[in-house]
Amino acid sequence: MDSWVRFSAQSQAKERVFRAAQYACTLLGYTLQKNGASPDFLTRIKKLEAHMSLGRKLFRLGNSADALEAAKRAIHLSDMVLRFCITVSHLNRAMYFACDNILWAGKSGLVPHMDQEKWSQRSFRYYLFALIMNLSRDAYEIRLLMEREVNGKSQKGGGDNSCASREDGRLQQLALRLRLQLHLLARVLRNNPPLLLDVVKNACDIFIPLDRLGLYKTSPGFVGLCGLTSSVLSILTIVHPWLKLKP
Repeated sequence: MDSWVRFSAQSQAKERVFRAAQYACTLLGYTLQKNGASPDFLTRIKKLEAHMSLGRKLFRLGNSADALEAAKRAIHLSDMVLRFCITVSHLNRAMYFACDNILWAGKSGLVPHMDQEKWSQRSFRYYLFALIMNLSRDAYEIRLLMEREVNGKSQKGGGDNSCASREDGRLQQLALRLRLQLHLLARVLRNNPPLLLDVVKNACDIFIPLDRLGLYKTSPGFVGLCGLTSSVLSILTIVHPWLKLKP
């Protein structure tokens, strides 16, 4: 199992590059179609996108084992909320990869007469659940850091309560409190680049399964932009491991 996990980690960077290329093709095809490109050229772009997608599925063969190993490690975390979010996310990723592997077998012709649409929808459901857990984990991390920041200020005696007490009216106090919370949120994210990258990456990724499942339809151009952005951020975390959110 450990040897397979190490092999899977080596192919992760290649899969991210293929993913970036795939969604770049999606964005390019949508842009060219809007600008009246020839149907023959658009067909070539779509074929290239399909080849990139199939190549990614090949790189992801066996990634379920990697996700299960990550879930086994996460179940020992001391923080109950992090333990739940990360473990459930990895379990859903394992199911997503398993469905994706079956889908690859169908698209490559190894398993003919497969209902590819059914397995595609199933895989995207697991992918969506994993992303929801990731965003829940991000929200929890942000809340912890904001509370830590506020507690640190109160201990120093430098809080902003005096400003709020001078405001007249509930609406003005609410507006001031909202501004303070937004400034605090921006400061927390600015001081924690791994968390900021993870939030942006997950926020971009979640539009992909929402669109494919028909829960929130967008345009192929928007999906391509979101996929390309999250792929570039994922490549950054591989090139610079300190940018990857831990645990």
